[in-house]
Amino acid sequence: MSDPWLTIVGLGEDGPAGLTTASHEALARAEVIFGGPRHLALAAVEGRPWGVPFDIAPVLAMRGRRVVVLASGDPFWFGAGGSLIPHLAPGEWVSHPAPSTFALAANRLGWRLEEVLCLGLHAAPLTRLTPILGRGTRAICLMRDAAAVAELATYLAATGFGASTLTVLECLGGPRERIRRATAHRMDLTDITAPVAVAIDAVGQGIPRASGLPDALFAHDGQITKRPVRALTLSALAPRAGETLWDIGAGSGSIGIEWLLAGAAHCHAMEADTTRATRARANADRFGLSHRYTLHQHCAPEGLATLARPDAVFIGGGASEALLTRLWDILPPGTRLVANAVTLETEALLLQWSASHGGDLLRIELAEASPLGGKRGWRSALPIVQWSVVR
Repeated sequence: MSDPWLTIVGLGEDGPAGLTTASHEALARAEVIFGGPRHLALAAVEGRPWGVPFDIAPVLAMRGRRVVVLASGDPFWFGAGGSLIPHLAPGEWVSHPAPSTFALAANRLGWRLEEVLCLGLHAAPLTRLTPILGRGTRAICLMRDAAAVAELATYLAATGFGASTLTVLECLGGPRERIRRATAHRMDLTDITAPVAVAIDAVGQGIPRASGLPDALFAHDGQITKRPVRALTLSALAPRAGETLWDIGAGSGSIGIEWLLAGAAHCHAMEADTTRATRARANADRFGLSHRYTLHQHCAPEGLATLARPDAVFIGGGASEALLTRLWDILPPGTRLVANAVTLETEALLLQWSASHGGDLLRIELAEASPLGGKRGWRSALPIVQWSVVR
């Protein structure tokens, strides 16, 4: 299509003055203009405000007419463009971006944008910061409103980042632009005007990056793959970017959570116990990973065939002949399977499957120093047999 019916126009706080010639021409030709009330007012045009909740269906219903969608700054950086394009063919649309809030903020602060984390927290939980903040981290966060800025400061102070410098950037690029600073634990700025972003110059200690986080970081009832075993298990599972894990017998959710922290894409966890399932979900929320962690409350192999195909599978409890047989039938070739056994019965099962299907066997025996009278001695944990194999 040589003449796209849809034009997406990025708009800044300076309104029509900041629009390109192409954007002005698109608005002049438009039969229908969609935008938020603020966008329509900034552009000084009559149009159709977005519905609440946000819905692109009215735009798609206008296919074939000359339509303009107004968006903030760069429409493809937490903007409407990303929502629309999956439903359009390449020739149906064109986009004219304006400088994004991230670009404007970086230029006001003198920060290298390629070294800054850019986050949209206007509709996302603040826990999304948990896996990524650390000493010296810089982040620019789009915020919902003044209340959200205060919530961010409280969250940072509560998680050990209270000394971080927060730069509150209001209405960047327009006549109402204002930039102010405070520390997270002394956030006393008032009368904050949206649209608003907060730049974080982090001072604090984030969570460790290596596999095998301290057990105390997870809420659990003792049903947890302990720290050293978890590190060895993650090594065998070998998470990679874009990959999906099935965590069968999730317990506290620690394996799936660390799978995601290592950079993988998603985890489908299965846990039949209601209390443990609730706890695993809460742990994923605490680490800011709930959008990538899906918990299914049932006992495998029930429901496995309906899940997205995995790249790796972990069996942390409840391995059985029926489960292994079902997995071997439905898993695509190349899937990595890791199972840990504590009981003699499960160990015998894994030895049998290893003999039939190959793979590697590892016996893990650990002991920790503990008080013994007035001195100390070694207290051995139950040995664990780990079987890892590629389907």
